[in-house]
Amino acid sequence: MSVPVGQMMAVLRHVAVQRLRGNDRYPLVLMLEPLFRCNLACGGCGKIQHPAEVLRSNLTPEQCFQAVDECGAPMVSIPGGEPLLHPQIEQIVAGIVARKRYLYLCTNAIKLEEMLPHFTPSPYLAFSVHLDGPREEHDAAVCRDGIFDMAVSAIRAARKAGFRVTTNSTLFTDANPERYRRFFDEVMALGVEGMMISPGYSYAKAPDQEHFLRRERSQSLFRRILDNAPARWKFNQSPVFLEFLKGAWDLECRPWGTPTYNLFGWQRPCYLLDESYATTFRELMEETNWDAYGRASGNPKCQDCMVHCGYEPAAVEATFRSLGGLLATARLMLLGPPKPKRGPAALPGHAVPQPALGSTLGANGLPVLPVLDRVA
Repeated sequence: MSVPVGQMMAVLRHVAVQRLRGNDRYPLVLMLEPLFRCNLACGGCGKIQHPAEVLRSNLTPEQCFQAVDECGAPMVSIPGGEPLLHPQIEQIVAGIVARKRYLYLCTNAIKLEEMLPHFTPSPYLAFSVHLDGPREEHDAAVCRDGIFDMAVSAIRAARKAGFRVTTNSTLFTDANPERYRRFFDEVMALGVEGMMISPGYSYAKAPDQEHFLRRERSQSLFRRILDNAPARWKFNQSPVFLEFLKGAWDLECRPWGTPTYNLFGWQRPCYLLDESYATTFRELMEETNWDAYGRASGNPKCQDCMVHCGYEPAAVEATFRSLGGLLATARLMLLGPPKPKRGPAALPGHAVPQPALGSTLGANGLPVLPVLDRVA
């Protein structure tokens, strides 16, 4: 796990205040989408399928700042679209950093290298570069050759200029575990602060509907990638979320932990589903029928989803719900996950029973909740 100490403490303070106030539902990361426009047309993306007049529109810096202040989350993620296409992105970034929110600007990195002089390195700012795997897999996912090499060059330039850099990788059905293990080694060699991984979500508007992972296949894939992970891999994610991806922990989605604000307002119910919009953050939190979402609800749109924007907040909740959650989290962080057992249960595609670290926990998140990036 690799998360700045200041960010850990900011989240810890925020969670403590919310619990003292008796709030069961509260935001941890604001997903701020100042535009939907992009310079790529990825097959798995459901964010750019809007009319031309919408794609030409932007939130103003003032609208962005109002959303940040209204939400009050200690972290902000700016996905999109491609945020670096926004004509006032420098002002937006500067204003959020001035508010001492931990900001992750998510980018495909096509424009990153040329835009670096417009930003100032800060502990509150990180560029989250989208890399969907090794060169061949990434370029296929973004539907354009040469983008992997461009992103790697931009990462090196950003690190040389003193910026914090993380990566975000969305995995699909054609992911080869051994190739991804080598890919993670290569990413860490670039000097990034940490990596994020997630299975893709089957956006209804995405052109490619054939390569999204179902839940059981996601668990099998992530077990094969993450079991016996080397210590050199640093993830900008809670260790229990990684265990959840492997099928070793049971968590229930908490969509209110990562509210989304975009051109249409506050999106209901989450970053992945846009079924309606609220005018204010308070309206979003108080008038959304949250019981209609998540796997336990039976909602078919939620059954295969294992994306971090719903399950990292669940890890936070599980951690702070009991002393056992805190102890289990500490054990995972200090000792790592239990080693897979030898024998048939450890073969690819088979679940490996894990020792209970605390009953029905799905714990962590603690002060280590990472930024949440777009998933396709």
